[in-house]
Amino acid sequence: MQRKTFDFILSLIGPKISENVVKPGRPSVSPETQLLLTLWILGTPDSYRSVSDRFNVGKATAVISVRRVVKALYDHVHTFIKWPIADEMETSIRVFRAVKGFPNVIGAIDGTHISITAPKNNAEAYVNRKGYHSMQLQVGSYFLQAVCNENGMFIHCFTGYPGAVHDQRVFQNSDLPEFFRNDTQFPDDVHILGDAAYKLHKHLMVPFKDNGHLTDIQKNFNMCHSSTRMAIERAFGLLKGRMRRLLDTLPMTREDLIPKYIITCCILHNICLLKQDQFQPLAVAISNNASAVEILATREPDGGGRDVAIRKRDVIAAELPMQIGA
Repeated sequence: MQRKTFDFILSLIGPKISENVVKPGRPSVSPETQLLLTLWILGTPDSYRSVSDRFNVGKATAVISVRRVVKALYDHVHTFIKWPIADEMETSIRVFRAVKGFPNVIGAIDGTHISITAPKNNAEAYVNRKGYHSMQLQVGSYFLQAVCNENGMFIHCFTGYPGAVHDQRVFQNSDLPEFFRNDTQFPDDVHILGDAAYKLHKHLMVPFKDNGHLTDIQKNFNMCHSSTRMAIERAFGLLKGRMRRLLDTLPMTREDLIPKYIITCCILHNICLLKQDQFQPLAVAISNNASAVEILATREPDGGGRDVAIRKRDVIAAELPMQIGA
């Protein structure tokens, strides 16, 4: 993280974390140190013990400091993770269309698993398909005005469900289905792109189920869809590259706090993008995403009228520039 980004965050939350976090008579921990310590915890796989030694504070003080910084940042969630307004949507549509010609796209959605230590209660619910404990993180991606599609700005985040819960159920329990019914969030004919884990909807385009008999038009649709939807894969790669803790295992077991830690990482990711804080991620394989093949009981169309969603996808498929067999 660049100094300008750090200073911005410090000015944003400094007053909220300025109160002393140690017992009377002991040296106070400055807001700057609390923020540095938190960024180190979230950005590295180092233990609390290691980080507390590095910053010359007790482990309990380190834990309290991180909780305070996370709470202070989380209070700004709606400032930094927000659904686009009309002119921002127009920019997104234009940028997404430039990838492979896919029209009216304002974002891409996918889910990824965040490893956690086994909770004391109901631990089996947190074991995902890969066999490790996780919480499901679902994000609808969108690029804010003047930001290219590779930037990976998160416009919607929802988490808190155990890793054993399927993507579609997490989706249904988020507020995105309600967004679908709101002309402000989804005006006219816009949509987001999702993989085979999601149900087809007029505002959520998913690929055709590959039953071995797809037409060239359908194969072309799937290819254009996949290339455009890669924005969310890149966003997850950047997120987990910056916030290495999400790539490893979160060092906490309190189920009430884990979602806030995950969302705070997403907030920090967006702040870095807003501040043009460049980051070159390592070649991180986000292998813990559920693959489309695993869940390729590709869903029946859902909501917005089954026939309407099917017709819309067919029309888009027929009008897309042919990218295969050329």
